[in-house]
Order: sequence, then C-alpha cells, then structure tokens
Amino acid sequence: EYEGDRNSEGQRHGFGKALLPNGDTYEGQYEHGLRNGPGTYRFKNGALYTGNYLQNKKHGKGVFFYPDGSKYAGDWVHDQRQGYGEYLYANGDTYTGEWANNKRHGQGTYVYKDTGSRYVGCWVNGIQDGPAELIHLNYRFKGRFLNGKPLGRGKFIFDIGCEQHGEYIQPVQEKDDEEEEESPLPLEPIWKASEITKLTPWYPHHEELPDSTEAEEAAGAVAEEEKNS
Repeated sequence: EYEGDRNSEGQRHGFGKALLPNGDTYEGQYEHGLRNGPGTYRFKNGALYTGNYLQNKKHGKGVFFYPDGSKYAGDWVHDQRQGYGEYLYANGDTYTGEWANNKRHGQGTYVYKDTGSRYVGCWVNGIQDGPAELIHLNYRFKGRFLNGKPLGRGKFIFDIGCEQHGEYIQPVQEKDDEEEEESPLPLEPIWKASEITKLTPWYPHHEELPDSTEAEEAAGAVAEEEKNS
C-alpha cells in the first residue's frame, strides 16, 4: 500500500507513506520509486530507523533504535554503520568513535556502565587492538592491546603520583597428553612489573624504560615522599 506523490511515470517520487508486504512501514522521501532522502522506517519487530536514505539504503546521518533497547546515532554507508557514531548498548555501556562495516574500527572510547572504566584507543574489526589507555577510578593503564587483551610493554599510572612500568606477557599453554581434543581457552596475559618511577611522558611507539639506576633513584624518591607525607 502506498499513499503519496508520484512522478509522470507513476513511480513513487516526493513524499509518501508505504505499508510493506512484511508489515514494515516507511514514511519519507522517494526518488524514482526508491527511498531517497530523509525518512522514518518502522520495522514490524519494533526497531525504528529515522534518518537519510540513498537508493533504498541507510546512507548519511541516521538514528537506529534496536528491539533490545540499544541505539546507534551516527553515520551510515550503504546500510552499514560506517564513519563516526555513538552506540548505546542494552546494558548501558556506550561506544563513541569510528566505525567500518558495522563494527567499531579506528579510534574510539568505550565506557563500561557498571564500573565507570573507559577504554580510549584503537579498535580493529570490533576488537580492542593497538595503542590505548584503560582508565579506572584512581589509576589507569597505558599500553598496547592485541585481540582485546593488553600485551607487551606499558605502565600503570596511579593518582598518588607514581607509575609502575612493566609488560604483559602471554603465558604459554602447557599441553597435557590426556587433554581432550577441544582447544582450551587462551590464558590471560600476566603483568610483570619492572620498576616504579615518578610520572613520565609516554609514547606508544617509542617508549624507553628508564635504566635501573634511574629507576632505583626514582623509586627511592617516591618512597621518601611517601615517608615525609
């Protein structure tokens, strides 16, 4: 069913309302029979999209309300979340940043509602991957992530005014001859601390850990400050 403007060839063209055979409805602009320009599409399952269309596909700025209560507001390209946008998840978490092919990809910030912690950094195909900062209530971690886990050199920065340098090491999975064929879950990376220093600048690509004498002096200075405070 369609109610609205048509062009001389009888195609939907201009503003119109349509009830689709699957029960979905659309109200908005058409060009030459296709959804084109601003419009609102209501899905039978309760989802709703309001935003821009290009040749029947979500394209440009738009907001999508999902049936589970989650919501995405941002850029679309050919029906995919792509560009910059904010996603509010059903559990209250939020992601604000870059997208590609419907996935978090590029630079972005993810906020965990339960803890208030924030991941600020790189994403690859929806997974935390690359230089990043994980910010907690009174300390934060700066380092690199791989496949959603911290790995390699980094440092913890504490609000009391000191840092703990070190690295996350991936433990080697020990094989048991009697193990079943199912592959076990990968082991969590383990943090190995090397030294404590005063606050220092940090660059993800060129970090040089201070040598041991500097570290000892800095650790001594921190201890002295704590003793005097």
